[in-house]
Amino acid sequence: MSTSTQQHRREAPASVRCAVITVSDTRTLDDDRGGALVVEHLEAAGHIVHQRQIIPDEPDQMRPLVKSLVDGGNVDAILLTGGTGITARDQTCETITALLDKPMPGYGELFRMLSFEEIGPAAMLSRAVGGVVGGVIVLTMPGSTAAVRLAMERLIAPELSHLVYEANK
Repeated sequence: MSTSTQQHRREAPASVRCAVITVSDTRTLDDDRGGALVVEHLEAAGHIVHQRQIIPDEPDQMRPLVKSLVDGGNVDAILLTGGTGITARDQTCETITALLDKPMPGYGELFRMLSFEEIGPAAMLSRAVGGVVGGVIVLTMPGSTAAVRLAMERLIAPELSHLVYEANK
């Protein structure tokens, strides 16, 4: 690891304010295991969950919610789970991609690489996008608990503070 990366991690905020959004037409807060797992990993890493919400996979609801969270200034990161498949109904990736000021293609690439290690060629169905919107980190991940666990343990939790630090330089 480079010296500058180590220095940036030391300078990064210890705690990040997050919003967790589950994109689903069927889940409720009582049965949303993927969203609950995101919250669990964030809190275990010392981050603050400022807001948790479930919305249907509707771009006309997703877009204004993300914009209001960014404009509100109360969050440093927005994590979305669900709606990332390839069916006609899955629109999370397209909606978020259209909002990104600075895409981070490495996030999706790494997610699929790690997913391939676990599930083989079916990983090509795993869509995950991320980047920066108005200085706020926005990351999507599939809704399955296995995908959430993979994204949170291997990518997001270890690097979220550093991502926020970089997005606000």
